Amino acid sequence: MHSPGLLITLVGFALVLGPLVFIHEFGHYLAGRMLGVRADVFSIGFGKELLGWTDRRGTRWKLSVLPLGGYVQFAGDSNPAGQPSAEWLSLSADERASTLQGRALWQRALIVVAGPVTNLVLAVLILSGFAFAYGTIIVPPVIGLVAPGTVAEKAGLKSGDRIVSLNGAPIAGFLDIRMAVMQHPGERMDVVLDRAGHRMTLGLTPAKRVETDRFGNSQASGFLGIAPSPASIERRPLGPIGALGEGLSETRDIIGMTITGIQQIVTGRRDTRELGGPIKIAKYSGEQLVSGWQSFVGFIALISINLGFINLLPIPVLDGGHLALFLAEAIRRKPISLRAQELAFGTGLALVVALMLFVTFNDVSALKLFGG
Repeated sequence: MHSPGLLITLVGFALVLGPLVFIHEFGHYLAGRMLGVRADVFSIGFGKELLGWTDRRGTRWKLSVLPLGGYVQFAGDSNPAGQPSAEWLSLSADERASTLQGRALWQRALIVVAGPVTNLVLAVLILSGFAFAYGTIIVPPVIGLVAPGTVAEKAGLKSGDRIVSLNGAPIAGFLDIRMAVMQHPGERMDVVLDRAGHRMTLGLTPAKRVETDRFGNSQASGFLGIAPSPASIERRPLGPIGALGEGLSETRDIIGMTITGIQQIVTGRRDTRELGGPIKIAKYSGEQLVSGWQSFVGFIALISINLGFINLLPIPVLDGGHLALFLAEAIRRKPISLRAQELAFGTGLALVVALMLFVTFNDVSALKLFGG
C-alpha cells in the first residue's frame, strides 16, 4: 500500500500533535493555577500569533504559526533561566506571590513536572481503556514450536521448554520473550529455561530480521524462531483495577524499550537512521489514521509516552533540565548562578537544535514523496 497522501498525513499529524501538545501544556497550566500562579500566555505553536483571545484571568490563549510544540508563560518567568528580572524585583510581596518565581522550590518543580506526567497519565488511560474493553491475552512462556534451521533450534531449545529469564530479567509470559528478543538483534543473550523440572542455561544470539509493513516502513528486530502452542493462548477480561494495572505495565514496558533503544544508538549497536523527528511522526500519523481508529489511538498513546519521557530527560530547555537545576538548587540551598544557567540553557538549546536537524535529515533522506 502506498503512503496515504499529503492531506491525510497533515490531518493525522495535526490530530496527534495538537492534542498532545495541548495536554502537556495544560498540565503545566493546571498545576500552576492550582498553586496560585498566574499564566500570562498559553500558546499552541511558536512564533507569530495566528488567532487568540484573552480570558477573564488575563491569560492570552493563542495558536501560533509554527505548530511544533507550545508553551505556557507564567508571570515572573520572563527568561529561559527562570531568573527574577528587575521588573519582578520591583513588585510588591503580594504581587510576587502570584508569579512563578514567588513560589517555593517544590511548587515550581510540581508545575514543571506536571506537563510530562500529564502525557504519561493520558497514555496509561488509553492503554487501560483498551485493556478494559478487550481484556488481556495470557500466553505462558512455554515453547510450543521450534522452527527448523533457526537460532532456537541450533541453540538446543525444544518444544515444552519454559523460559524462566532472559539476560537475568524474569519472564512472566511469551510476550516478554518476544519484546526482549526483538530489541536485541545480533546481541548475545543468556537464557535460563526449565526443561522437565531441570534448570538449564544457554547462550544464543537472536538473528537480525528486517520486517516491512504495508506502507514500506522497515524495522530490524531480533528473531529466535519459537512460538507458543495455540492451545495455550487465553484471553481474559479485566475489571477497572486490572485494566489500570495493565495500562501501567504497558506504559512501563514502552518506556523501557525507549531507554534500551537510546542506549543502543548511543553505543553504536543500533543504526542512528532509526531516529525520527516531526516528519516521520507525521508520516506514521497519516498511516495509522487510515489503519483504523484503534491503531490511531494506540499511536497517540505511544507518542504521548515518548513526549512525556523525553521531556523528563535532564537536558536544559526541556522540563527535565529545569528539574535538574531545581535539584541542584535544593542541594546547594541557593540558586545556580545566572551565568551558569544561561550557559546550561545555551548548551541545551544547541543540542536540541542539532538533534532536530539530524533527525529531520534522517526523515527527509528516508522519505519518498508523499503519495508513493
